[in-house]
Amino acid sequence: MIAYLDTHVVLWLAAGKVNRLSSKARGLLDRSELLLSAMAFLELEYLRELGKTKFLARDLLQKLEHEIGLRLCELPFSVIADAALDEKWTRDPFDRVIVANAKANGFAWLISADEAIRKHYPRTVW
Repeated sequence: MIAYLDTHVVLWLAAGKVNRLSSKARGLLDRSELLLSAMAFLELEYLRELGKTKFLARDLLQKLEHEIGLRLCELPFSVIADAALDEKWTRDPFDRVIVANAKANGFAWLISADEAIRKHYPRTVW
């Protein structure tokens, strides 16, 4: 089973704030192959550039790769972009592509607290 992590989930896990996740989300973490959308990876660096986090995206990924086995998704961007064309419920390019990435990978699970994502992507766990 595959589960993608939304950007804020990566930040919480890197900070050791596992308790911010629901028990259902923690269970999914334990039994899934964990992937990070390249778009979430980019958003992590964007947040650092805005001063909202002090950690480099590469450092966060490396830390969580070591701690929980998180890997960067290797699906071709053309496949993800094609799926993103159908995500008209948001103008946020990060959310749009992160959801499309999970959909393009066999409607994989997505761990996210984002209410809009949960409303529009039924395979979201929180």
